[in-house]
Amino acid sequence: MNEDDDKPPSRSGEARALLKIGGEVVADRSALVGLLAGVRRLTEHGWRFAIVHGAGPQANELQAQLGIAPKKIGGRRVTDAATLRVVKQALAGEVNVDVVAAALGQGLRAVGIAAGSGGLVVAHARPPGRVPGEGDTLVDYGFVGEVAAVDPRLIEHLWAGGYTPVINPVSIAGSGSAEIPQVYNVNADTVASAVAHALAVDHLFLVTSVPGVLRDKDDPTTRIPVLTVSEARRAIADGVIVGGMIPKVEDVLHLLDRGIGAVHIMGPSGEALAGEATQPGRFGTVLRPDGARHV
Repeated sequence: MNEDDDKPPSRSGEARALLKIGGEVVADRSALVGLLAGVRRLTEHGWRFAIVHGAGPQANELQAQLGIAPKKIGGRRVTDAATLRVVKQALAGEVNVDVVAAALGQGLRAVGIAAGSGGLVVAHARPPGRVPGEGDTLVDYGFVGEVAAVDPRLIEHLWAGGYTPVINPVSIAGSGSAEIPQVYNVNADTVASAVAHALAVDHLFLVTSVPGVLRDKDDPTTRIPVLTVSEARRAIADGVIVGGMIPKVEDVLHLLDRGIGAVHIMGPSGEALAGEATQPGRFGTVLRPDGARHV
C-alpha cells in the first residue's frame, strides 16, 4: 500500500474526535500504546482528540484487595459509599494517571481531568427503577449518576492550547446543590456519548474486544463494515446484533440522528484507529446516518 493511501482524509479545518477506551485496554500495555500512537499520528494531521476511559477491571481488583464484594445488577455497578471511594481511586487515580503517562510517552500533550472538572459534566442521581430480569423490584444503584448537562468549554480551551484531554467519567452534581456537591459514578460509555454530542465531533471511536459488529458473534471474519441507522436497528430486531453489543449500538444511534458524523466500533489497535480514520469501515464497523451509506 502506498504511504499516501494511509494518510487521514483531507478536510476543511481540523477533524474533531472522541476515543473511548475501557479499563481492559488500559491494562493491555501494548494495545494502549498502539492506540495512543494512532491518536498522535492523527493529531499531527490536524485532528483534535478527547479520550474517555473506564476502569472496570481495576475497580474490581481494588475492591477485592479491600475485601469489598462487587455488586452488579443488570451489568451496572451498585455504588455505595465504600464503592464510590474505590471508583474514585481507580478511575480518577490509577487509570487516569496511567493513560496520561502513556499518552505523554507517545508525544501527546495529555492532560488528565475528571468529567466533573470545570463543570464539563453535571450529573444527578440515577433514580431507582426496574431492571430487566429483576422482576418488579425497584433497584437503587446508590451513587450512580446520569448526565444532566455538558459544558464543553473546558475541552475547547484545552484544544486551543494544543492539549489532549484524558477524561475519567467521575462526575459531580451541579454547583449550588450543596456546600460540597455530590460525586457520582457515571458509566464511561454514557459520558463519552454525551461529551461527543456536546462537542459535535466528526468521529466517535468506541474500542471493544471485538473488531466491530459481527454477523456471527463468535466469528471475527463476519464483521459488518458499514451500517446506517436504519440497518443497525433492523439488525437488532432480526437478532443479528446480540448480547452486549446491543446497548453499545443503541446508545449511539441517537447521536447519528443529532449531528455526529460517524461512530466507529473497532478493536484495540492503533492500526485500526488509523485505518478507520482513513477509510471508515476498513478495520471496524462504521455507523452512519441514513442516506450516508458511502463513506
